[in-house]
Amino acid sequence: MWGRAVRMERRRRESGETSAAKRRLQMSDIARLAGVSTSTVSRALSGSALVNEETRTRIADLARSLNYSINVGAKNLRLQQNRTVAVVIPYDTASGQSISDPFFLRMLGSVADALTERGFEMLLTRVDAEHLNAAAAFYDGGRAVGIILIGQWHHHDQLNELAARRVPLVVWGAHLAQQLYCTVGGDNFAGGEAATEHLIGLGRRRIAFLGDVELPEVAQRFAGYREALARHRLPFDRRLLAPIAFVAERARAAVQSLIDRKIEFDAVFACSDVLAMSSVSTLRENGRHVPTDVSVVGYDDIEMAAFFNPPLTTIRQSIEIGGRALVDCLFALLEGRAELPKVLSTELIVRATSVPPPNR
Repeated sequence: MWGRAVRMERRRRESGETSAAKRRLQMSDIARLAGVSTSTVSRALSGSALVNEETRTRIADLARSLNYSINVGAKNLRLQQNRTVAVVIPYDTASGQSISDPFFLRMLGSVADALTERGFEMLLTRVDAEHLNAAAAFYDGGRAVGIILIGQWHHHDQLNELAARRVPLVVWGAHLAQQLYCTVGGDNFAGGEAATEHLIGLGRRRIAFLGDVELPEVAQRFAGYREALARHRLPFDRRLLAPIAFVAERARAAVQSLIDRKIEFDAVFACSDVLAMSSVSTLRENGRHVPTDVSVVGYDDIEMAAFFNPPLTTIRQSIEIGGRALVDCLFALLEGRAELPKVLSTELIVRATSVPPPNR
């Protein structure tokens, strides 16, 4: 029934019969069209559990169809009343990756420090990785002046939609084609290439790759891995690809599967240090010596990588610089300045899990 009302509202706004001020859609208009109170609309758009899911969905669909977004966040920033930034970590129900992952903890620490220096608070929350657009509720409801999202996951399209709505959003992730939103992230292609070149330089020829290549950052690391193999005329064996989430148990299962299926491999390139360390432990349990039998390289250079036994070779991303860059880019957007994606350099850090094997 409200579909007809929406069409009438659009025609009214586009007819030019009213002044610009009157054409500006108000929350009360949404309430009138939806047949609910203004307070219900406010709660629904902020994701409040006080409004049932059916009503929340109906109001959100109605607001979206009218290209409605609440600018309370930006207004409050100008008035210096709201000094909160929402930092969102998506939750993937399929993998169950925990917020206690060392990468997330280091990134959150860097972001929190940068916000504190600016006199702002951090609202830490999670959204379903399949519904990244839900992150906008904190801005739409006026609870935060902007959003920092840690990870693109599989929904680049949803993030583009938020950017098209002018939601102040900065994302830690890969720079992708036709991207409307601002990203900060490491040079994933160069990182993947450097890790693989290093392993090939040690004489390794059967290099297993651990990581979910459907994720943008991992896909770019995988492209670097393939490029290095091709440069040295080494064939890519699909059996050596383990498309797993960033969860230690998945790495353990993947390496154990390679061993059980008697698939030959003499190196592992894992797309996180947690995956790499789990791989080393599994190899050790199966009587494989690292690095003599199998060399291992991780990714991120989390703090415990240097203190692991043996110390882990890894690709370093400057997470501290990345966290501060996310905050800087967000405030540039809030000040009306367009920000280009920032691609940060990566660095190979060689430690004991990938030293030259004897007699090679």
